[in-house]
Amino acid sequence: MMITKTKRVIKISQLVNPHFKKLWSTQRPYIIAKGGRGSFKSSTISLKLLTMLKKQAQLGHKANVVCIRENTVNLRDSVYGQICWAIDMLNMTDEFKYSVSPMRITHISSGSAFYFYGGDKPEKLKSNTIQNVIALWYEEAANFKSAEVFDQTNPTFIRQKSPWVNQVKVFYSYNPPRNPYDWINEWIAIQEQNPQCYVDTSTYLDDQLGITQEQQLALIETYKKNDPEYYKWLYLGKIIGLGTNVYNMNLFHPLTKLFDDDPLVNLYFSIDAGHINSATTCLAIGVTAEGKVILLHTYYYSPEHQSRKKAPSDMVPEIKSFEDSMDYQVPIGKRTIDSAEGALRNEFVKEYNQVWHGVAKSDEATMIDYVSSLLAQGRVYYLDTPENQIFIKQHEQYQWDEKTVHSDNPKVVKENDHTCDAFKYFAIDNARKLELKIDPHINAKVKLFKRGI
Repeated sequence: MMITKTKRVIKISQLVNPHFKKLWSTQRPYIIAKGGRGSFKSSTISLKLLTMLKKQAQLGHKANVVCIRENTVNLRDSVYGQICWAIDMLNMTDEFKYSVSPMRITHISSGSAFYFYGGDKPEKLKSNTIQNVIALWYEEAANFKSAEVFDQTNPTFIRQKSPWVNQVKVFYSYNPPRNPYDWINEWIAIQEQNPQCYVDTSTYLDDQLGITQEQQLALIETYKKNDPEYYKWLYLGKIIGLGTNVYNMNLFHPLTKLFDDDPLVNLYFSIDAGHINSATTCLAIGVTAEGKVILLHTYYYSPEHQSRKKAPSDMVPEIKSFEDSMDYQVPIGKRTIDSAEGALRNEFVKEYNQVWHGVAKSDEATMIDYVSSLLAQGRVYYLDTPENQIFIKQHEQYQWDEKTVHSDNPKVVKENDHTCDAFKYFAIDNARKLELKIDPHINAKVKLFKRGI
């Protein structure tokens, strides 16, 4: 008896929401997909790019697709993984070979490939010699420094168009920044008037196929309940503005004691170090089994009005003693400090052979978003003790500088913000552990393709 293998039939209509029908079929060369998180715009673009490349390969043509993020370090966990996901969803895994140095995904039989680049290395983009280009994708376009990156890069790859296509399709995808004066919000207003450009706006509410998981929908409802304005920006893609106060203080929940039914599982320490006339603080933060974040204790030293200022050699033993006094019987996660602070870090190594991890800082609005995300999920608590009041007071006073709010690079008022900075450093440095900034399209899908490379 002869056994015949049946081919798995995949319908694009089962993977791409009806909302994106026009985006999928438009003849315009420039396609912009903007909107809230979890709307599947990146998923749709990755599937579209794969089908474009596959069609050319089936015709015996070599075709290349270029994918760009604002920074090289973000490629592998975002756009590279997204293309891998699309390949897996269309059951083409064995048709490609995968490498990360150089970062490339190559169609084995045709030699066609997906190339991945960071916008932080414009010299590589401008001097690129890839031929037979059929498409270009700027993922997280709002994170690029300015539209100048597009203006300089697009001509390079359009010149290298495949002879088998009429045009190089240029895709942009991003979540709108909340600041109405951000450069991309001004750029998109111009593009909406451009007859060569198709602009699509989507949200998670456009998911007619039921791809979004119940757990993700429950999380979105938590955001909606706790911080409606943040929800409008994050998930509806609304440009809500910055306001003046950075945080909604109603989302910092006081406690008189720890939870009986949700024990601490890890302890973290985070330092913002001052200099001659600036304070130094160390936060002791506990994370519970259910993911609640609790400020337990605050070390705070201000040199103001002190005739003799403390040196690093004075403060390090005090901070070490502060840490040793935390008798919670749980493992210590990370010890985090401002990456620009060398004196305290060196003193900790010299005196205690203890290494504090320097946080990877970015622009102010992005760093604040990590804390805003925690707050909007209703996960931030503090023990309502005298020593923690400085933390609450400084967060109440934490404000955007009104002179910069109407710019594309807003700043905060840099006064009495030491505990605010320390809390941001904790959230950023432990983002993966706290499940912050995880791509929502990954959360909402069955799986992300992994190949162990």
